[in-house]
Amino acid sequence: MCLSEHPRYSSTEYSSRGSTPVFMKHLLLFFCLLGLAYAAPKPNIVVIFTDDQGWADLGCQGSLEDIRTPHIDKMAADGVRCTNGYITAPQCIPSRAGLLAGRFQGRFGLDANGSIPLPLDEVIIPQRLQKAGYTTGMVGKWHLDPNHQSVEWIKEHLPNAQIGKGKKVAIPAAKRIPYEPDQRGFSDVFCGHTNRYRATYDLKGKDVKPTKMLTQQGDRLDTQTDAALSFIDRHNEKPFFLYLAYFAPHVPLTGTEKYMKRFPGEMPLRRRKALSMISAMDDGVGKIREKLAEHKITENTLIFFISDNGAPLKIHMKDEPGNGPGWDGSRNDPWVGEKGMLTEGGIRVPYVVAWPGTIPAGQTFNDPVTSLDVGATAVALAGLKQPKILDGVNLIPHFIGKSKKPPHDLLFWRFWNQTAVRKGKWKYFRAGEREYLFDLSSKEHETKNLIKEHPEIAKELHAKLVDWCAEMKKPGIPNAELQGGEKGWFDHYLPKWAID
Repeated sequence: MCLSEHPRYSSTEYSSRGSTPVFMKHLLLFFCLLGLAYAAPKPNIVVIFTDDQGWADLGCQGSLEDIRTPHIDKMAADGVRCTNGYITAPQCIPSRAGLLAGRFQGRFGLDANGSIPLPLDEVIIPQRLQKAGYTTGMVGKWHLDPNHQSVEWIKEHLPNAQIGKGKKVAIPAAKRIPYEPDQRGFSDVFCGHTNRYRATYDLKGKDVKPTKMLTQQGDRLDTQTDAALSFIDRHNEKPFFLYLAYFAPHVPLTGTEKYMKRFPGEMPLRRRKALSMISAMDDGVGKIREKLAEHKITENTLIFFISDNGAPLKIHMKDEPGNGPGWDGSRNDPWVGEKGMLTEGGIRVPYVVAWPGTIPAGQTFNDPVTSLDVGATAVALAGLKQPKILDGVNLIPHFIGKSKKPPHDLLFWRFWNQTAVRKGKWKYFRAGEREYLFDLSSKEHETKNLIKEHPEIAKELHAKLVDWCAEMKKPGIPNAELQGGEKGWFDHYLPKWAID
């Protein structure tokens, strides 16, 4: 507080004595500057991003009884559980790109896996926060650099490469490294999926210079948790941004005995493995919160917990042998569909936010929110000017009761041959030439197509969708007839009766 604002030295008292002496003006300025120096520090921001974890798989969702996530449930109890939390795509690369950019990924042409990496000219959250004095860390899965599936990028940057079925184009290091996280605004990196990590520091907190590959034995999720804890130990005395991208419960599934034994009884083996991997991440959340408490920064740390898309059910959730491709054991109940679809099962995901001392505890927030809001919230809390190009909103005013309006009037999606828009309870959805209108507040949600009952609502939302799709780098609503696996999903989950 400035001296002139203090009750004992109000402006009224000073004005009754005449003009303020010069030395008192200097003293006032000194105390004002001193007040700024001791202003509340910028909050730390932790984003925990899981991989192929369905909406049902948190205990606090109350959807399934076999899940055990006490630490994440406690985080929800200490903050807010968003029942309508959305991701921007039902697939890994575009959803991660959207989250980190804070912009819908179609604006820069990253529409799906198998297209391009995160473009180098796209400014992402850590790059913005570094300008505000943040130390930035990335742990776990990146998947935003060019790989053998980046067909569009390969055609442009490696024109002589042979692209064909079964062929994997090797990306030269010189072409790939500029896209790595330590080149994209992250000062500390422990980047990898399983046992090999591109690292700038080790698990003991020591610098690794130059950046090199480290091999770590043991459970991959425990390793990723340990790397996050090491980062916090290294940087707890000044504002930090940590992006922890757990590689779970994505295949290949693991079956670490430490976690598997927590889930006895009859169940599909793939389900048991998924539950054990989610339990490992839950332990990690608990350890991270304990570490924040150890450093006395709990009340100065905002944490997001979000999944990158819905679970891949492979329609029938077959308990196939092995740990590789197939159902990953996670669930999307009660929502329709799965990873790869713009139905709720593909894009509505676990979404929990906690900031003790700032966000009131025990909230259930029912208005739609999106992963794009992470970027806008982080920029606002860092004290930066909100760039107009960001598509999200600062969620904090909505969580603390300062804003009574829903964060979003409209939410949009476009993926493969599917497009969707949500306004309030209504969701208008196109898949190829198939057209749907759903009331998401009803018990039928996406099991009853209401387009014939409310054609005027469908027409209004279709117009909104057309306008929004025109803003994308590759403009337009896709109208191609559904083919292959995409057709198989819609024939199963939304059969012909749903559109007649």
